Amino acid sequence: MDYKSLIIPEKLPRHVAIIMDGNGRWAKQHNKPRVFGHRNGVKAVRETTEAAAELGIPYLTLYAFSTENWNRPQLEVNALLHLLVETLSKEVHTLMDNNIRLDAIGDLNALPQHTHRALLEAIEKTRDNNRMTLILALNYSGRWDIVQAARNIARAVAAGELDPDKLDEKQFQSHLATHHIPDPEFMIRTSGEQRTSNFLCYQLAYSELYFTSVLWPDFRKEHLYQALVAYQQRERRFGKISEQLA
Repeated sequence: MDYKSLIIPEKLPRHVAIIMDGNGRWAKQHNKPRVFGHRNGVKAVRETTEAAAELGIPYLTLYAFSTENWNRPQLEVNALLHLLVETLSKEVHTLMDNNIRLDAIGDLNALPQHTHRALLEAIEKTRDNNRMTLILALNYSGRWDIVQAARNIARAVAAGELDPDKLDEKQFQSHLATHHIPDPEFMIRTSGEQRTSNFLCYQLAYSELYFTSVLWPDFRKEHLYQALVAYQQRERRFGKISEQLA
């Protein structure tokens, strides 16, 4: 089925977030080390990013490395970070050609120096692009995001800059790592796992969730189109009833 032809441009989400899962299982199926799966997942990143930009989706966030990923075997962690640097250096020209701006959220200062430097260089090179913003969630977790926001708010209260009785959702959101981008309307997770895994805990409160059994290295443009068609068939009520929306 040609899912792209079924997409209604006026009903596209502004922000799509993706948990790129299944690299390890894909590698195991091919009798290769886990790193092989991560390396083959780069093509899925490229195809998904290009497809989102072509459709006119303004924001795409990819969960690239969580704070929990540090607990993986050191060899895999090192390979992941090396692959990130390698991919950034290779793909920055593709981002420029497609007018895509790169951004990142997470505890970026805790990344290894060479990884942090490569990331900042790519962000700087693409900062004036305006077709779409690609956000990499690196050394990120939803709970870390909420805790660091609470910490910053506590400092503001202690400094007399904020009245705690006047703290509202808008002010709280201004302290989150995603304060400069809209919350995702749609989240996709590959590999068949059906959980959000500490990803954008606060921001996904009203997001539509979509789970596919496709492993991330096999994810292609057509899979994104299929997910978006499913999204557009849902009714987003935000606490209201169907009759109110009509």
